[in-house]
Amino acid sequence: MTDIKEAVRERYSQAALRAGSCCGPASANPITSNLYSDLETAALPEAAVLASLGCGNPAALAELKQGETVLDLGSGGGIDVLLSARRVGPTGRAYGLDMTDEMLALARENQNKAGAQNVEFLKGEIEHIPLPDNTVDVIISNCVINLSADKDQVIREAFRVLKPGGRFAVSDVVTRGEVPKALRRDMLLWVGCIAGALEEDEYKCKLKEAGFEQASIEPTRVYKVEDAREFLAGKGIDVDAMAKEVDGKFMGAFIRAVKPTSESTACSAPGCCG
Repeated sequence: MTDIKEAVRERYSQAALRAGSCCGPASANPITSNLYSDLETAALPEAAVLASLGCGNPAALAELKQGETVLDLGSGGGIDVLLSARRVGPTGRAYGLDMTDEMLALARENQNKAGAQNVEFLKGEIEHIPLPDNTVDVIISNCVINLSADKDQVIREAFRVLKPGGRFAVSDVVTRGEVPKALRRDMLLWVGCIAGALEEDEYKCKLKEAGFEQASIEPTRVYKVEDAREFLAGKGIDVDAMAKEVDGKFMGAFIRAVKPTSESTACSAPGCCG
């Protein structure tokens, strides 16, 4: 688990340094490209856009309201926090949580450039959120929970800090159906997931066991083997032979769930998924 965390930290430290330089990313990536509209990114610092390594646009999909408090798990360079801050307005607040010093420094620099007053970036791990119980209206995240080696703990922590009636609204990589282990490993490496993505029914089950209700998963971008051809070919893999095993089984998705207004109605016991 420690090895996974350190690998994630190193990857995102390097990404922050690249985004903060004049060079930016080396090339377009079908996983992370074209997630935000020009209107959304026009007023943001370029470094915030370049540092985005997500697989969706949770700030748009979460249907944020004026005055709400939002927390972004694994906030990186801050793009989703800054977009959320606009949506909740001056009476709302947007928190970003990240464990990487370089990303936090970049995010705070981007906050200053954007002039965002209702934003705060916190250092910490998504498995141990440094906020009190029942303080957040909405939790967002962008392709980060799949990186955790203890997803159950992440989801429990999200449940804890949400207010009753609060919303879990994250973008993440999920899988659909059975995929051979070796192929799963290679595809997850391609989409940038180190610990691995959950199968969609398993994701919903974990949300239910943590106490959430109304769990749903909506695919937003399905990854095809053709998108990964160059990456996989370098590993000596017969891409054409594996296509039928992986096409349509890896996807960026929007995951929603709600914390009940009365915790007595929640299913929080292991095995309650049935």
